[in-house]
Amino acid sequence: MRRRKAERRIVEPDAKYNSRLVAKFINAVMLEGKKTVAEHIVYGALDVIETKTHENNGLKVFNKAIENVRPRLEVKARRVGGATYQVPTEVSSARGNALAMRWIRDFSRKKKGKAMMNKLADELLSAYKGEGAAVKKRDDTHKMADSNKAFSHLRW
Repeated sequence: MRRRKAERRIVEPDAKYNSRLVAKFINAVMLEGKKTVAEHIVYGALDVIETKTHENNGLKVFNKAIENVRPRLEVKARRVGGATYQVPTEVSSARGNALAMRWIRDFSRKKKGKAMMNKLADELLSAYKGEGAAVKKRDDTHKMADSNKAFSHLRW
C-alpha cells in the first residue's frame, strides 16, 4: 500500500433524535451544502412515518428500514490475468449503512409527483416492511454475490 489510510471522521449526532445514523442520513440527502433543507426533509419524513404507522417513534422505523436494506455481501471486480472476475466480499457495517442510505435516497429521488419528504417517507416505510426498490436492490446484490461464489478464492 502506497498511501496512508484516511482517518474516519466522527459525525456529531443530530439535534432532534441524538442519533449518528440520522445525522449521516441528513448529510446523504443534503444537496449543495443546504443542510437545513435536508434536515427539514428528513425530519418531515420521520414525522410523516409517525403519523402513518401510529408509531410514537419514527427513529425505530428508520433504524429497521436501514437494517432491512443493508447488504451483507457485494461483488468487487478483480482482474486476474486477462479476465475480470466479480469476487464476492463481505461488507463492513459502515459501508453497508452508507450503501443502504444511498439506495433509499436515490430511489426516493427517482419517484415523481410528490414532495421529497413524502417520497422519502414512502421509501423508508416500504423498506421497513421489507419491500420496495431499495430492498430489491439489496436482494439483487446478494444474488450477484451468490452466483459468483465460485470466484471467492480470488478474494484479496
